[in-house]
Amino acid sequence: METIEVEGVPEWDVFSINCPSRQIFDRVGERWTGLVLLALEPGTQRFSELRRKIQGITQKMLTQTLRALERDGIVERTVFPTVPVTVEYTLTPLGRSLASAVAELRAWSYAHISEIHSARSEYDERELPAH
Repeated sequence: METIEVEGVPEWDVFSINCPSRQIFDRVGERWTGLVLLALEPGTQRFSELRRKIQGITQKMLTQTLRALERDGIVERTVFPTVPVTVEYTLTPLGRSLASAVAELRAWSYAHISEIHSARSEYDERELPAH
């Protein structure tokens, strides 16, 4: 893989198939990642709290998403030896910085969803055959 050095800091090319930064785009682009990050943004949550908060996510998908984020150093998992076992999840400093970026996307979405809906309606009216 080629990198370009600029003042001692490597610059990556996300358009290159070999660029490791693509892994971040892949992770953030997964269906549930952004919602998990936003759910954890206010603070530590138990698994059951996350599952209730994120409507539509299955236990399996929440587990897989949390494991992937833990592996990437974005989420920290803490297990407490209670009966039953209590597990809590919190964003790491790295995770908080990513959640901040995702929160900006959420704000942009809230600000522009009406425009998106209008654009979709106009497109559908042009593209769908008239009855």
